[in-house]
Amino acid sequence: MYSYEYPHPAVTVDVAVFTRKNNKLKLLLIQRAQDPHKGKWALPGGFVDIDEDLETAARRELNEETGISVDDINQLHTFGKPDRDPRERIITVVYTALIPAEIKPTAASDAAKAEWFDVNQLPELAFDHPEIIKLACNKITSRLD
Repeated sequence: MYSYEYPHPAVTVDVAVFTRKNNKLKLLLIQRAQDPHKGKWALPGGFVDIDEDLETAARRELNEETGISVDDINQLHTFGKPDRDPRERIITVVYTALIPAEIKPTAASDAAKAEWFDVNQLPELAFDHPEIIKLACNKITSRLD
């Protein structure tokens, strides 16, 4: 359908959803059910469909993997190191959301589990998600202050 003289990357979205419980900042993560990084924890996210915009894709992926929908979502940053994903050259656009209460997630799609974690006690993370989460935490913390 398309023909280019040069290789081109795929695009994904990831969503860092935060809440506060007992005065502690919590982050929603999913446990990956498939390779790469099967069994490791990651931000909810996935590939952008060819006919959807980025924010729509972020909302869709969050809902598909956790059952959670958010009203307020904000674009944080784009991550694009060439080796960030072992499958192929993938650029991800990251969104953040801050919700008022810890909603119980329901894992679905390619997520084996979906759980809230204290941002100071995160499990082993997939891809470059430690770097992404650090930036997202800084942004949300400054927003809360």
